[in-house]
Amino acid sequence: MVIAYVMVKAHTGDADRLKADIEAVDGVAEAHIVAGDVDFIAKVNVETPAEVKDVAATHIQEIQGVETTQTYIAMD
Repeated sequence: MVIAYVMVKAHTGDADRLKADIEAVDGVAEAHIVAGDVDFIAKVNVETPAEVKDVAATHIQEIQGVETTQTYIAMD
């Protein structure tokens, strides 16, 4: 099991819709609206690092309103 955290910066004020869209992506275990440099943090649980890339770079970044993402893979 690979656990990763995806930091999501959005350029829209529709936080509830974006959170629901992020949570609907296969592999996303949970998502939270946060204060700070990013707008959301999504926890990803998948089987391989390649799946992390697919979730973050393909599916989350495709969501309308998502500006950028940064992904961190847990090492423990």
